[in-house]
Amino acid sequence: MAGVEGRIALVTGASQGIGRACALLLAESGAKLALCARSQEKLEELAAEIKGKGGEAEAFPLDVRHEEAIKAAVKSVIARFGKLDILVNNAGITRDQLILRMKRADWDDVIATNLTAPFLLTQAAIGSMLKQRWGRIVNITSIFGQIGQAGQANYSSSKAGLIGLTMAVAREVASRNITVNAVAPGFIETAMTAVLPAELKENILKSIPLGRPGSEVDVAHAVRFLASEEAGYITGQVLKVNGGILMG
Repeated sequence: MAGVEGRIALVTGASQGIGRACALLLAESGAKLALCARSQEKLEELAAEIKGKGGEAEAFPLDVRHEEAIKAAVKSVIARFGKLDILVNNAGITRDQLILRMKRADWDDVIATNLTAPFLLTQAAIGSMLKQRWGRIVNITSIFGQIGQAGQANYSSSKAGLIGLTMAVAREVASRNITVNAVAPGFIETAMTAVLPAELKENILKSIPLGRPGSEVDVAHAVRFLASEEAGYITGQVLKVNGGILMG
């Protein structure tokens, strides 16, 4: 079986942005989607869109900050589809503030959502993958987990930690034909970046060798590749999708 056709894929943060783009592209490529996010309404709309195009998808409302909810959601996905082949840990938040002013709650919320949740989701999903001796885990990190960013000590730390988690788990499960990789987007046009000041956007664009911001679909293509059969000899890697801002 080539690509991702017939595979069962769970995508967190699937209701919007990069997660939505990943879900749509995976479904277009023949995967069956378990859609997870907090908004059931948006998930149902996305599931209907996928089904309208001839795909298969189900909504599983989930707040990734809660461990028991994660365990229940993954159990429900496996009960519905019989197994779980692909996990895309995409859900993430920001709570930006300079380190001197950052509240502990802002640190805890970002770490819980961006790092602890992927750990818990991986724990919950890995059993199915180990049993069938096949799996793909793709974690959405960030260029700021590689170079840092002022005002984002919490976010940068969570994304750097996610890279470490990726590599550690990759070593643990490689012998079972399970790969674990990360995708690190650079400046991507999303709702999160749409609110940035125009001057800041212009300065960022000047630093991008390709001369343009990335799109959610640019990231989704990288995710689909790492989730595919063809990427079977790639594990513990960070695929940079940043237009050339960070090389090497």
